[in-house]
Amino acid sequence: MGNLLGSWRFKEPSTVEECDSTWGSDSEGDEPAAAGDDSGVSGSVSPADSERAAGEPGERSPQLTDSPESVPKMKRSFYAARDLYKYRHSYPNYRKSRQPNEYRNLRFYLNKIPLVPDGIYIEEILTKWRGDYDKLEHNHTYIQWLFPLREQGLNFYAHELTQEEIKEFQSTREAKRRFLAAYSLMLDFYGIKLLDKSGNVARAPNWKERFQHLNESQHNYLRITRILKSLGELGYEAFKAPLVHLFLEESLSHNTLPSMQHSVLEYFVYTIRLPATRRRLLRYARKHYRPPHGFMWGPPPKKRGGGGSTGAGSSGIRAPAPTPEQQRRGEEMSPSAGSRIIVSSHDAVVYREGAGGG
Repeated sequence: MGNLLGSWRFKEPSTVEECDSTWGSDSEGDEPAAAGDDSGVSGSVSPADSERAAGEPGERSPQLTDSPESVPKMKRSFYAARDLYKYRHSYPNYRKSRQPNEYRNLRFYLNKIPLVPDGIYIEEILTKWRGDYDKLEHNHTYIQWLFPLREQGLNFYAHELTQEEIKEFQSTREAKRRFLAAYSLMLDFYGIKLLDKSGNVARAPNWKERFQHLNESQHNYLRITRILKSLGELGYEAFKAPLVHLFLEESLSHNTLPSMQHSVLEYFVYTIRLPATRRRLLRYARKHYRPPHGFMWGPPPKKRGGGGSTGAGSSGIRAPAPTPEQQRRGEEMSPSAGSRIIVSSHDAVVYREGAGGG
């Protein structure tokens, strides 16, 4: 038995629907879809089709400007969905490294070692790089050190986080203080300011200039995905929703970050671990997305006729079928049509609506 358990590996999902449980445990009473509304999770997408349809997170999604009948429905990226599924589920097939844990990320944040290969210490970055937007834009080695993850990035000198190091990091006040300073540094680079210790954010005074740059320099969308993931790993999960909401507001409502629309919906939203919070953000996005028929992130359209299906990836539990005795006793004992028992978390990250400012 021990050998069998030791060799067991988690079976990875093979479709977008299997990766996305956002709407499966929805107990908040979605409004019915309007007649002809085609919004919802698209059909199963193969990896090859997904790669052609979505590309990288920095790639702008083509806008659907014609009628729903004349434009083929876009598909979500399987690779994005799988990557973020693994992140949200703490890398279920993660194999512990045989190398000794050197806590290099923590030691970097304690200012004991410099980042490699540049030889720069964290304090120099925090005190001298703020406002140096050219350096923050063109240097590509610091981001993996400032925002470490449990996965390998493009800087192979940077070390992956481990569970043990995460625990040490979260209990070290000096490291956490510098981490928040690094987060504030990057927000300023993007034209955003951190308002408080709850993670609320708003436009910075220089937002017009920085948003224009962010529209044109789309490799930063990869960086933002990393930043959001790292926030969750190091104990700041609650900071994600305010930032993602701001990006949704700016890209969809104010059209100040139009190039970011696809990345926010395909990547940023799905770094958030709580389905209830993802649902809240996606409802806001669906309300403001144009054209409406191009919205493909849910909720899935409700099935007509039979009882409410919970959909792929659902954590809902259907009510059991009535027993023969219940059937004989009639409606009094049998479950109502379409009834189901929902198992879901009602915890929600609190974020301030409209944090993006006017």
